[in-house]
Amino acid sequence: MANANLNIRTEKDIKEKAEKLYAELGLNMSTAINMFLRASIRENGIPFDLKLDNLNKQSQNAIEEGRKIAYDKNYPSYSNMDDLKKALELWFIKLNLQVNLKKI
Repeated sequence: MANANLNIRTEKDIKEKAEKLYAELGLNMSTAINMFLRASIRENGIPFDLKLDNLNKQSQNAIEEGRKIAYDKNYPSYSNMDDLKKALELWFIKLNLQVNLKKI
């Protein structure tokens, strides 16, 4: 296969850190970039997750708890919004009664 040149711009510090890392892995920059390009073609996209922000620990825990609840058969599930609304109304009524009883 014929070779083609690829010129990219990056910060000097980034280039030096990457070259050091790749050298430790026994690679040069050209080989590492070719690996990235081939993985992109194989994956039909960027070969790693792209994320906009990092979640704090509380958010991570909330997401994990939600996932556990979603698959836990001990938690009620609802097939429509009306049933969910009724359940929430009953829950709020019960909660309000408990709060009012504590005031007595």
